[in-house]
Amino acid sequence: MSKLLNVANLDAGYGDLQILTDVDMFVEDGEYVTIVGPNGAGKSTVMKSVFGLTTYMGGDIDFAGDDISGLNPEEIIHHGLGYVPQNDNVFANLTVEENLEMGAYILDEVPQEAMRAVYDRFPILEERKDQKAGTMSGGQQQMLAMGRALMLEPDLLMLDEPSAGLAPDLVDDMFDRIDDINDAGTAILMVEQNAKEALRRCDRGYVLVQGQNRYMDEGDVLLNDDDVRQQFLGG
Repeated sequence: MSKLLNVANLDAGYGDLQILTDVDMFVEDGEYVTIVGPNGAGKSTVMKSVFGLTTYMGGDIDFAGDDISGLNPEEIIHHGLGYVPQNDNVFANLTVEENLEMGAYILDEVPQEAMRAVYDRFPILEERKDQKAGTMSGGQQQMLAMGRALMLEPDLLMLDEPSAGLAPDLVDDMFDRIDDINDAGTAILMVEQNAKEALRRCDRGYVLVQGQNRYMDEGDVLLNDDDVRQQFLGG
Protein backbone atom coordinates (compact mmCIF):
# COMPACT_ATOMS: atom_id res chain seq x y z
CA MET A 1 0.00 0.00 0.00
CA SER A 2 1.02 3.61 -0.52
CA LYS A 3 0.17 6.60 1.63
CA LEU A 4 -2.86 8.41 0.24
CA LEU A 5 -2.98 11.07 2.97
CA ASN A 6 0.08 12.05 4.97
CA VAL A 7 -0.11 14.66 7.73
CA ALA A 8 3.20 15.61 9.36
CA ASN A 9 3.93 18.04 12.21
CA LEU A 10 0.59 19.77 11.69
CA ASP A 11 -0.11 22.90 13.70
CA ALA A 12 -3.60 24.34 13.24
CA GLY A 13 -6.45 26.06 15.02
CA TYR A 14 -8.94 28.87 14.74
CA GLY A 15 -7.71 32.44 14.39
CA ASP A 16 -4.98 32.89 16.97
CA LEU A 17 -6.07 29.85 18.99
CA GLN A 18 -3.83 26.85 18.33
CA ILE A 19 -5.57 23.49 18.82
CA LEU A 20 -3.23 21.00 17.12
CA THR A 21 0.48 20.67 17.83
CA ASP A 22 2.82 18.50 15.75
CA VAL A 23 0.08 16.06 14.76
CA ASP A 24 1.22 13.17 12.56
CA MET A 25 -1.29 10.96 10.78
CA PHE A 26 -1.56 8.95 7.58
CA VAL A 27 -4.09 6.94 5.62
CA GLU A 28 -3.04 4.38 3.03
CA ASP A 29 -4.91 3.60 -0.19
CA GLY A 30 -8.16 1.85 0.70
CA GLU A 31 -7.47 1.94 4.45
CA TYR A 32 -10.02 2.56 7.22
CA VAL A 33 -8.64 4.81 9.96
CA THR A 34 -10.40 6.13 13.07
CA ILE A 35 -9.50 9.04 15.36
CA VAL A 36 -10.71 8.74 18.95
CA GLY A 37 -10.03 10.63 22.16
CA PRO A 38 -11.71 12.72 24.85
CA ASN A 39 -13.95 15.69 24.13
CA GLY A 40 -11.92 18.73 23.18
CA ALA A 41 -8.93 16.68 22.04
CA GLY A 42 -8.94 18.24 18.58
CA LYS A 43 -10.29 15.25 16.66
CA SER A 44 -12.69 17.22 14.46
CA THR A 45 -10.06 19.94 14.05
CA VAL A 46 -7.78 17.40 12.33
CA MET A 47 -10.48 16.62 9.79
CA LYS A 48 -11.31 20.27 9.23
CA SER A 49 -7.62 21.10 8.85
CA VAL A 50 -7.14 18.47 6.14
CA PHE A 51 -10.14 19.94 4.32
CA GLY A 52 -8.92 23.53 4.65
CA LEU A 53 -11.49 24.72 7.20
CA THR A 54 -9.14 25.88 9.97
CA THR A 55 -6.25 28.31 10.34
CA TYR A 56 -3.17 26.52 9.00
CA MET A 57 -0.15 27.28 11.21
CA GLY A 58 2.52 24.88 9.98
CA GLY A 59 3.42 21.35 8.98
CA ASP A 60 2.66 19.32 5.87
CA ILE A 61 -0.56 17.86 4.47
CA ASP A 62 0.02 15.74 1.37
CA PHE A 63 -2.70 13.96 -0.56
CA ALA A 64 -1.98 11.55 -3.40
CA GLY A 65 1.45 13.12 -3.80
CA ASP A 66 0.22 16.72 -3.84
CA ASP A 67 0.88 19.31 -1.15
CA ILE A 68 -2.55 20.60 -0.06
CA SER A 69 -1.32 22.45 3.05
CA GLY A 70 -3.19 25.71 3.48
CA LEU A 71 -5.46 25.27 0.43
CA ASN A 72 -9.14 26.15 0.71
CA PRO A 73 -11.94 23.54 0.43
CA GLU A 74 -12.85 24.66 -3.12
CA GLU A 75 -9.35 23.67 -4.23
CA ILE A 76 -9.04 20.57 -2.06
CA ILE A 77 -12.23 18.93 -3.33
CA HIS A 78 -10.66 18.71 -6.80
CA HIS A 79 -7.93 16.44 -5.39
CA GLY A 80 -10.31 13.59 -4.51
CA LEU A 81 -11.31 14.16 -0.88
CA GLY A 82 -14.87 14.02 0.38
CA TYR A 83 -15.85 15.43 3.78
CA VAL A 84 -19.04 14.96 5.79
CA PRO A 85 -19.24 17.34 8.78
CA GLN A 86 -21.07 16.36 11.95
CA ASN A 87 -23.66 19.16 11.85
CA ASP A 88 -25.55 21.05 9.16
CA ASN A 89 -24.46 18.53 6.56
CA VAL A 90 -27.51 18.67 4.24
CA PHE A 91 -29.32 21.49 2.46
CA ALA A 92 -32.59 21.31 4.38
CA ASN A 93 -34.72 23.20 1.84
CA LEU A 94 -33.52 21.19 -1.16
CA THR A 95 -34.83 17.77 -2.15
CA VAL A 96 -32.77 14.63 -1.73
CA GLU A 97 -31.92 14.58 -5.44
CA GLU A 98 -31.02 18.28 -5.45
CA ASN A 99 -28.68 17.64 -2.50
CA LEU A 100 -26.96 14.87 -4.44
CA GLU A 101 -26.65 17.09 -7.48
CA MET A 102 -24.97 19.72 -5.27
CA GLY A 103 -22.34 17.10 -4.46
CA ALA A 104 -21.20 17.28 -8.08
CA TYR A 105 -21.33 21.07 -8.40
CA ILE A 106 -17.72 21.31 -9.62
CA LEU A 107 -18.55 19.22 -12.70
CA ASP A 108 -20.15 20.48 -15.91
CA GLU A 109 -22.97 17.98 -15.56
CA VAL A 110 -24.26 15.60 -12.91
CA PRO A 111 -22.67 12.14 -13.36
CA GLN A 112 -25.63 9.82 -13.69
CA GLU A 113 -23.50 6.74 -12.98
CA ALA A 114 -22.46 8.22 -9.66
CA MET A 115 -26.09 9.10 -8.88
CA ARG A 116 -27.10 5.53 -9.69
CA ALA A 117 -24.35 4.17 -7.46
CA VAL A 118 -25.51 6.32 -4.53
CA TYR A 119 -29.11 5.17 -4.98
CA ASP A 120 -27.97 1.55 -5.16
CA ARG A 121 -26.00 2.01 -1.93
CA PHE A 122 -28.79 3.91 -0.14
CA PRO A 123 -32.14 2.77 -1.61
CA ILE A 124 -34.11 4.93 0.84
CA LEU A 125 -32.66 8.02 -0.89
CA GLU A 126 -34.14 7.00 -4.22
CA GLU A 127 -37.49 6.35 -2.56
CA ARG A 128 -37.35 9.84 -1.01
CA LYS A 129 -35.61 11.66 -3.87
CA ASP A 130 -38.34 14.33 -4.14
CA GLN A 131 -38.59 14.87 -0.37
CA LYS A 132 -37.09 17.95 1.28
CA ALA A 133 -33.95 16.89 3.14
CA GLY A 134 -34.92 18.83 6.26
CA THR A 135 -37.98 16.63 6.79
CA MET A 136 -35.98 13.38 6.89
CA SER A 137 -34.87 11.50 9.99
CA GLY A 138 -31.36 11.95 11.39
CA GLY A 139 -30.23 8.61 10.00
CA GLN A 140 -31.59 9.40 6.54
CA GLN A 141 -29.93 12.81 6.55
CA GLN A 142 -26.63 11.17 7.46
CA MET A 143 -26.99 8.76 4.53
CA LEU A 144 -27.77 11.71 2.27
CA ALA A 145 -24.70 13.61 3.48
CA MET A 146 -22.51 10.59 2.77
CA GLY A 147 -24.19 10.05 -0.58
CA ARG A 148 -23.56 13.65 -1.58
CA ALA A 149 -19.88 13.33 -0.65
CA LEU A 150 -19.67 10.16 -2.78
CA MET A 151 -21.00 11.90 -5.91
CA LEU A 152 -17.45 12.82 -6.92
CA GLU A 153 -16.23 9.28 -6.18
CA PRO A 154 -13.51 10.46 -3.78
CA ASP A 155 -10.42 8.40 -2.99
CA LEU A 156 -10.81 9.36 0.69
CA LEU A 157 -14.07 9.94 2.55
CA MET A 158 -13.73 11.83 5.83
CA LEU A 159 -16.58 11.38 8.31
CA ASP A 160 -16.99 13.48 11.44
CA GLU A 161 -19.05 11.66 14.10
CA PRO A 162 -21.32 9.76 11.66
CA SER A 163 -23.24 8.01 14.47
CA ALA A 164 -23.89 11.19 16.49
CA GLY A 165 -27.56 11.67 17.30
CA LEU A 166 -28.65 8.36 15.81
CA ALA A 167 -31.00 6.02 17.64
CA PRO A 168 -29.05 3.06 19.08
CA ASP A 169 -30.64 0.59 16.67
CA LEU A 170 -29.40 2.65 13.72
CA VAL A 171 -25.78 2.91 14.82
CA ASP A 172 -24.77 -0.60 13.71
CA ASP A 173 -26.49 -0.05 10.37
CA MET A 174 -24.52 3.17 9.85
CA PHE A 175 -21.25 1.41 10.65
CA ASP A 176 -22.17 -1.42 8.27
CA ARG A 177 -22.70 1.10 5.48
CA ILE A 178 -19.32 2.70 6.17
CA ASP A 179 -17.75 -0.78 6.06
CA ASP A 180 -19.37 -1.34 2.67
CA ILE A 181 -18.05 1.96 1.29
CA ASN A 182 -14.57 0.99 2.45
CA ASP A 183 -14.89 -2.55 1.09
CA ALA A 184 -15.70 -1.03 -2.31
CA GLY A 185 -12.30 0.67 -2.32
CA THR A 186 -12.81 4.11 -0.77
CA ALA A 187 -10.40 4.95 2.04
CA ILE A 188 -12.07 6.19 5.25
CA LEU A 189 -10.83 8.66 7.87
CA MET A 190 -13.38 8.92 10.66
CA VAL A 191 -13.81 10.74 13.95
CA GLU A 192 -16.20 8.81 16.14
CA GLN A 193 -17.60 9.13 19.67
CA ASN A 194 -18.49 5.44 19.72
CA ALA A 195 -14.82 4.61 20.13
CA LYS A 196 -15.06 0.91 20.94
CA GLU A 197 -17.17 0.08 17.89
CA ALA A 198 -15.06 2.30 15.64
CA LEU A 199 -11.81 0.66 16.76
CA ARG A 200 -13.34 -2.79 16.40
CA ARG A 201 -14.12 -2.14 12.75
CA CYS A 202 -11.20 -0.03 11.52
CA ASP A 203 -7.74 -1.04 10.30
CA ARG A 204 -5.85 1.50 12.42
CA GLY A 205 -6.67 4.05 15.05
CA TYR A 206 -5.20 7.20 16.53
CA VAL A 207 -5.84 8.45 20.06
CA LEU A 208 -5.62 12.23 20.21
CA VAL A 209 -5.26 14.08 23.53
CA GLN A 210 -5.06 17.86 23.94
CA GLY A 211 -4.29 18.34 20.26
CA GLN A 212 -1.40 15.89 20.15
CA ASN A 213 -0.82 12.27 19.17
CA ARG A 214 -0.96 9.93 22.16
CA TYR A 215 -1.31 6.45 20.64
CA MET A 216 -1.37 4.90 17.17
CA ASP A 217 -1.87 1.22 16.38
CA GLU A 218 -4.15 -1.31 14.75
CA GLY A 219 -7.73 -0.92 15.91
CA ASP A 220 -7.93 -4.19 17.81
CA VAL A 221 -4.55 -3.56 19.47
CA LEU A 222 -5.77 -0.20 20.83
CA LEU A 223 -9.04 -1.81 21.86
CA ASN A 224 -7.14 -4.33 23.98
CA ASP A 225 -4.53 -1.93 25.38
CA ASP A 226 -5.12 -1.58 29.12
CA ASP A 227 -4.02 2.07 29.27
CA VAL A 228 -6.19 3.07 26.32
CA ARG A 229 -9.17 1.17 27.69
CA GLN A 230 -8.91 2.70 31.15
CA GLN A 231 -8.23 6.26 30.03
CA PHE A 232 -10.36 6.62 26.91
CA LEU A 233 -12.74 3.69 26.48
CA GLY A 234 -14.36 3.49 29.90
CA GLY A 235 -12.44 0.41 31.04
